[in-house]
Amino acid sequence: MITNQEIVDDLIGKFGEDVVFNPVENYGLLNVETTADHILAVVKHLYEHPRFKFQFLTDLAGIHFPDAKGKELGVIYHLHSLENNVRLIIKLYVPIENPVVPTLVNQFACANWMEREAYDFFGFDFEGHPNLIRILNVEEMDYFPMRKEYPLEDATRKDKIDELFGR
Repeated sequence: MITNQEIVDDLIGKFGEDVVFNPVENYGLLNVETTADHILAVVKHLYEHPRFKFQFLTDLAGIHFPDAKGKELGVIYHLHSLENNVRLIIKLYVPIENPVVPTLVNQFACANWMEREAYDFFGFDFEGHPNLIRILNVEEMDYFPMRKEYPLEDATRKDKIDELFGR
């Protein structure tokens, strides 16, 4: 059985605390952070590790923290070692002005649609992605609707009658 501490020790031993940092265990699930510059190396190491074998990307999600200057956008990767039944979350943060993150499509084919969705809703530029176009929204959209800067209500709507909404 692989422990979370073994994973942390291995990652920090291999990459150092500047590359893999903030290890936290929530309800038995290990969370670590890395940088966009190192995500490929960290994921490849975990994928190819003879014991860990994190060879399944369960999910990839974007998140927006508008108040975190220089780290406004985050990508969260959920990895699973099916052989060991161990899960791991890797987080990285990038500035909203330059949301460039390397693609994981070469490591995990399933990252293709997940990265397209994160691009579509948050505006991440997954460098090296083979087909980074919108997947759910129309191509003509010039904004990213899951960013917290997106307006929640359109003030120009004509189909709303304020009396029906108690206003």
